[in-house]
Amino acid sequence: AQCLVGSEMCIRDRFLQSFIVQFLMYVLSAVIFVIINGRMVEIYLMVSLAPLPFATFGNREQSMMGQNYMRSLFALGFQGFLIMVCVGIYAVLIQSVAFSTDIIASLWKVMGFTILLAFTLFKTGAVAHSIFHAH
Repeated sequence: AQCLVGSEMCIRDRFLQSFIVQFLMYVLSAVIFVIINGRMVEIYLMVSLAPLPFATFGNREQSMMGQNYMRSLFALGFQGFLIMVCVGIYAVLIQSVAFSTDIIASLWKVMGFTILLAFTLFKTGAVAHSIFHAH
């Protein structure tokens, strides 16, 4: 539905849409920030605890603990790689958004790509662990 340019209802509608998009983008940026930094802290914690599982490699009965740790560690490293790939794909998608006369539609498109980024960042852990069969 087209509104008359400059009409009070059109201005209010566009302001409301831009306010909703702005609020949701703040929320999504906070979620993405927490996801990425949480994953990095998880990697740091796993690496800092490395001496304990590595000590089990010498014993044949307990070596499975060390092997599982190595799988988990490789999965976490691959998860960092997947995060970089997701952010790179997001950057390419954002560059493809053409800002036209309908700026609100462009903002909704950018928000859709940001939601897609948040969803893919949530899935990087599951994908990496399933590739390496880590628990």
